[in-house]
Amino acid sequence: MAQKTETTMDKLVSLCKRRGYIFQSSEIYGGVSSIYDYGPLGADLKTNIKKFWWKWMVQRHSDIVGLDSSILMSPRIWEASGHVEGFTDPLVDCKNCKRRFREDLLQGDRCPDCGGELTEARQFNLMFKTFMGPVEDSSAIVYLRPETAQGIYVNFLNVLNSTRQKIPFGIAQIGKAFRNEITTENFIFRTREFEQMEMQFFVQPGTDMDWFEKWKANRQSYYKKLGVRPEKLRFHQHGEDELAHYAAAAFDIQYEFPFGWKELEGIHNRTDFDLKRHQEYSGKDMSYFDEASRERYIPYIIETSAGVDRTLLTLLVDAYEEQQLEKDMRTVLHLNPSVAPIKAGVFPLVKRDGMPELAQKITDDLSEHFKVFYDESGAVGRRYRRQDEIGTPYCITVDSETFENETVTLRDRDTMQQERVKIVDLFSILYKKINE
Repeated sequence: MAQKTETTMDKLVSLCKRRGYIFQSSEIYGGVSSIYDYGPLGADLKTNIKKFWWKWMVQRHSDIVGLDSSILMSPRIWEASGHVEGFTDPLVDCKNCKRRFREDLLQGDRCPDCGGELTEARQFNLMFKTFMGPVEDSSAIVYLRPETAQGIYVNFLNVLNSTRQKIPFGIAQIGKAFRNEITTENFIFRTREFEQMEMQFFVQPGTDMDWFEKWKANRQSYYKKLGVRPEKLRFHQHGEDELAHYAAAAFDIQYEFPFGWKELEGIHNRTDFDLKRHQEYSGKDMSYFDEASRERYIPYIIETSAGVDRTLLTLLVDAYEEQQLEKDMRTVLHLNPSVAPIKAGVFPLVKRDGMPELAQKITDDLSEHFKVFYDESGAVGRRYRRQDEIGTPYCITVDSETFENETVTLRDRDTMQQERVKIVDLFSILYKKINE
């Protein structure tokens, strides 16, 4: 019987580099702190997560539409949102080793690295600043967006006027965001460049808390469908000291990482703060006329905000397992088949007797529908282990019996059990298993 071992971040980081999930950015030049590149498997996993979220949020909801707003926007947007003035963290420096830290994350009043004395805290704005146009002066300042939500708010009227949506309805967006974090930590958990999946749901005032509870339940169901273990998830309600000044209520969905319980997604009742601020700063009327109630109002907003990178890290941590078998150690990623980078590995048992040719044909046929990997190198047991380690849910082997009855062995990653199936039925069987 397999015995499980503890998951550590060191083991996970090692696997990510070794198998082509995640690399340190600019590694050959010494690397850039807290910036990462996604390798072949990581890029596929990331794409599949975004497709899964988009299908859940947009495709399955007739009252939610998509948007792709620009990264560079008018600096007035960030003044209206409060980011220019208030998007800050308290920064302190060590007078001895010169390292910098977020004061609110420190234990005690000395440098955690060398024990040296720290400077007085000063506020550090987290937005990346750049210039638009040929002249680098104050009039040309623009910012790399620190969140995608503002692009949705400023397009509220455009979406409303160009679609047949009526309140309540939502706008969903996936896109890059940038924060010049003082303290980055725990691999891709907190980085300076990341990707967000956000949905802003516009509702009638007075109905907001009902919708807030509905979206809490919806997001809980989403992670269950994504395959995250329920016992590793919990809700954390923001207390008075955590609650943003504009929010009526806020909950985090937290996951138990190897480094503790941390936020995976935020669900917020943002009231009418955002649209009112943009109305004030732009001079545009952001109100909505409700034909059903014959009243005009500025909608309240229920926000769900998750990170692609943080979701990806959660899935890897949740899926990673080392099993001590009777004869060897098996490393396996129990990824949900719907988001796994490779859906099936296809092997000829040996490199002769027509097996490679038939296995390659099966690979070509299935590749029209799924990401499939052909492998004829090494003992079949080792090929299984390689696919287990990268999270491939199914392996297909062509052997001598295949030519007798047109069947292949289909192996399940999680149970390691094998069954014989007809080649002609492979697609339908895999499709059902991947999408169930």
